Amino acid sequence: MQLLPGPVRRFAAWCAVILLASGVGYVAIRLCVEFRTAVTPALLALLGTALLRPLHARLVKAHVQRSLAAGLTCAAVLAVVGGAVYIVVSALVETGDQIVASLRDAAQGIADHFGAAGTSLEDVASNARELLGKFGGTAASGVVTGISVVGEMIAMAVLALLLVFFFLRDSDRAVGTVRALAPPGAADTVEAMARRAFGAVEGFMRGTTLIALIDALCITVGLLVLRVPGAVGLGALVFVGAYIPYLGAFISGAVAVLVALADRGFVIALWALGVVLAVQVLEGHVLQPMVQSRTVQMHPAVVLLALTAGASVAGILGMLLAVPLTAAAFGIVHELQGRYGAAGSGASGASGEAAGPGSSSGAADS
Repeated sequence: MQLLPGPVRRFAAWCAVILLASGVGYVAIRLCVEFRTAVTPALLALLGTALLRPLHARLVKAHVQRSLAAGLTCAAVLAVVGGAVYIVVSALVETGDQIVASLRDAAQGIADHFGAAGTSLEDVASNARELLGKFGGTAASGVVTGISVVGEMIAMAVLALLLVFFFLRDSDRAVGTVRALAPPGAADTVEAMARRAFGAVEGFMRGTTLIALIDALCITVGLLVLRVPGAVGLGALVFVGAYIPYLGAFISGAVAVLVALADRGFVIALWALGVVLAVQVLEGHVLQPMVQSRTVQMHPAVVLLALTAGASVAGILGMLLAVPLTAAAFGIVHELQGRYGAAGSGASGASGEAAGPGSSSGAADS
């Protein structure tokens, strides 16, 4: 190795570090995928803890026992989520027939204008029935698989809620646990990294929830003014989609515009599109800088790459978890840069000061 030039040796060292880090990351991701039924509830519980910790802290400051405060916080979550689901389901049940009828009318209009000669919706329906008859067994197996997936999701949701309770109740012991698990002599650094990562996730969850609520309220009010069917359900879709940056807003807004187009016509659809675009401009230029100015800021390209990677690993759930986990990673990197960058600059400054007197004395001697 000594025969190689210095830049080549440094390049080889960086390649080895990158390959080692990539291998460790790949193995970690594969292990998380294999044990996803346990890893996913834990990650969701961490996100929920980051979002609900201020409420639990307020209850504890009000002299509520920690276990009771955690239980009340989880009960409040169940009440809010249950109420939201009830409102959304009620809105969809009340307006579902109207939405389906409007979509059917829109499909009939498209078939009249662009359909091939001799084709009609009845032909499409008969062909669909034949396909269903051929693949009935596959459909039945798909239903069974869907039921099992729903059961698995319910079990993971219950486990995540229980983990949120325990994480909130024992949050005062988290620092001690992290320091106990840290290598000797690195407890301070590990604690700082953990605080920075959790702070980034906490800021991301709070800011995203507030922005999602404002977006959903604005779009719901706009759709109600335009008398678009299912406005409350579409607003709830906007709220959920806001947790997937860029893609979620695009998909939920597109659904709202399509429903407006199918039921209210082209002009109302244009107004709905204007409402969605106005809310997105408000979010991008006002809400994001104001609400998330103190959190880890990531370039949109990084966010899109994180979403793509999360979707390739774990589908929609991976897209939901990709951005907060990336925010935590950015927080750790910034903490390390702050620590070791300051130490490196201090060391170089000290060496420069040490070399200065020697050089001046040498010049004086000469």
